[in-house]
Amino acid sequence: MSGTDVSGLTQLGTSVEQPASPEEAVLERVPSGHSGQDYVVRFTAPEFTSLCPMTGQPDFAHIVIDYVPGDWLVESKSLKLFLTSFRNHGSFHEDCTMKVATRLVDLLEPRWLRIGAYWYPRGGIPIDVFWQTGAPPEGVWIPDQGVAPYRGRG
Repeated sequence: MSGTDVSGLTQLGTSVEQPASPEEAVLERVPSGHSGQDYVVRFTAPEFTSLCPMTGQPDFAHIVIDYVPGDWLVESKSLKLFLTSFRNHGSFHEDCTMKVATRLVDLLEPRWLRIGAYWYPRGGIPIDVFWQTGAPPEGVWIPDQGVAPYRGRG
């Protein structure tokens, strides 16, 4: 077992109910064991789901989150629960994407974070949402997110 302090975590290793909303979801963090070194952490959620705020119909996205940690790492089970809490949440694509990004930035205070949310078409138009905190730290390898633009049948 690593020397990472997990004593303050409330969800890891326990049975946890699915949060009813993103506001109720608890995001947790652990100390980075490599503070002072720049490296990229990537989370990919290829089956992100939320609800259209107008129709209540499901919306789907492939979300890629890249960040360069500062002193903190997001605990992955809490991130998974947070992301799945959007399943019953009605919000536009842009709002969902920014809610994920800003919650992570507020929790982690990363050296850099970007999110790419590749939404499947609604009304025949795919909506992709991209955001980052600023320029990545110099010298850090930032891989392409690897998600092709939507092409339909073409």
